[in-house]
Amino acid sequence: MAVAEAANKKKRKKSKRYKHAVWVDRGDGIVTKKFKLGKKPDKTSLGPRPLPGPYKPPAPKPAQPMGVYGGTFGRVQAMRLLNRAGFGPRPGDAEKLAALGLREAVRSLTRPSGAATLSGPAPTDSDGEPIAPSDAYGHDHLWWLDRMVRSNQQLVERMALVFHDWFATSNDSVDHQQRLIDQSDLFRAGCFGSFRTLLENVTKDPAMLQWLNGIENRKGRPNENYGREMLELFTLGADRGAYTEQDVREAARSLTGWRADYDDDAGGYVDFRYDANRHDNGSKSVFGHTGNWGWQDICRLAVEHPLHASFFVDKLWSYFVPQAPSTSTRNSLIATYRSNDFAIRPVLEAILMHPDLYLGPPIVKPPVVHNAGLLRALGRHIDDDSWIWLSEQAGQLLFWPPNVSGWDDTRWLDTSRMRARWLVTTYALEGRAFDAWEGEYEETEEPEPAMDLALSAYGYPPLRSEQYNELLRLARTALDGSSADWQQGPYRALRQNALLQLLGVSPDLMLA
Repeated sequence: MAVAEAANKKKRKKSKRYKHAVWVDRGDGIVTKKFKLGKKPDKTSLGPRPLPGPYKPPAPKPAQPMGVYGGTFGRVQAMRLLNRAGFGPRPGDAEKLAALGLREAVRSLTRPSGAATLSGPAPTDSDGEPIAPSDAYGHDHLWWLDRMVRSNQQLVERMALVFHDWFATSNDSVDHQQRLIDQSDLFRAGCFGSFRTLLENVTKDPAMLQWLNGIENRKGRPNENYGREMLELFTLGADRGAYTEQDVREAARSLTGWRADYDDDAGGYVDFRYDANRHDNGSKSVFGHTGNWGWQDICRLAVEHPLHASFFVDKLWSYFVPQAPSTSTRNSLIATYRSNDFAIRPVLEAILMHPDLYLGPPIVKPPVVHNAGLLRALGRHIDDDSWIWLSEQAGQLLFWPPNVSGWDDTRWLDTSRMRARWLVTTYALEGRAFDAWEGEYEETEEPEPAMDLALSAYGYPPLRSEQYNELLRLARTALDGSSADWQQGPYRALRQNALLQLLGVSPDLMLA
């Protein structure tokens, strides 16, 4: 017995393991310390943390059949979701979302609870004064950009932007900032509900009534502007055989009855209302249906039209996935939309969980999404009214779409807009960039720590190999010509600023 116990003790002693730390590259832009059991480590330290390796995504896949994405839902996939269903992650957001798993992550975005919370300091202009969204030019843009940066209901703000483009209405004609802000609140309130209800609310919205001449549409003198755009741009689409010119004229008659009064003291229209005396009560025939149709009837007939559901699915899909859906996906989403009485949320959730969002090609971020994403990543808030003219140059000033068709998202990265994206990044880095000549910068910083510091400023975005390698090459060669003592710190600060700037305008930060 004593011999057996001694043998067991000897075996236990032989199998003893020691806990020691190692660096682990997770492959998604993060290197973490992990403890492993092994042989007794030597007395050397763990050493500096290595750079995260470049992200090596597989080639984009063609349109997939209808289904739910079943691959890894980690930090990289969560970042793509936050970039498309919001305005990009703040530090730590992607990790938290990934921990929920795909379904719960999507539902946390599509099913927010209560009113939105805005975290951080309230927006100010360049002089530190509170913004005046209803009165000062461009401050309505600042007001919404601030919500994009601070709101905890990111998808609500993104969907409000989607519908601002879908039902594009501009201050160019409305000339009333508060009226457009009120319209954006309409989009926030209805972005997950019934599209028919949303269409009805847009139809009677004062900004839309003024923008597309609804208040000038009356019995005996029909104005076709809203009726035409409602069918072509909002519900059915052009050149699909969905409606005729006669349908447009009859729809315009159905929409008669709205009016407003012009007030010189107010400097515009006031008291928007429905006046039954201005409505055409005659019989109208729209899409082959005949009756004494009113404005709500035409909304219903448009949404119930056989070609509306496919138009809705295609248009909503295009805001989140750049490639057209497969036939099975399209048909399934159309069936989902119809079976849920034209509700937006079920279709949206299916899109956000679809394999194409995670396996397909990247999509270009609209300028305001890129702007808000930089501010969120860098921990900046709205304290500068330069975002107004910068957004104009980038091609997307909120509440000023170029026309009723909205913005042309095929032109976001043309040569006339790229300079503005560069300047947006420069302004976003104020307070983060280093003063090379007044401050004190680490005089012995090596290229790899410099690269790591720049990546950390943006929350370690996963970079593709070509971007990653080029930035690392810059970090390693930027100081080849510096040798004097007085150059060491300042030139390293300039190198860091260059890395920060180039990261901000890199393809991986302008694409989602």
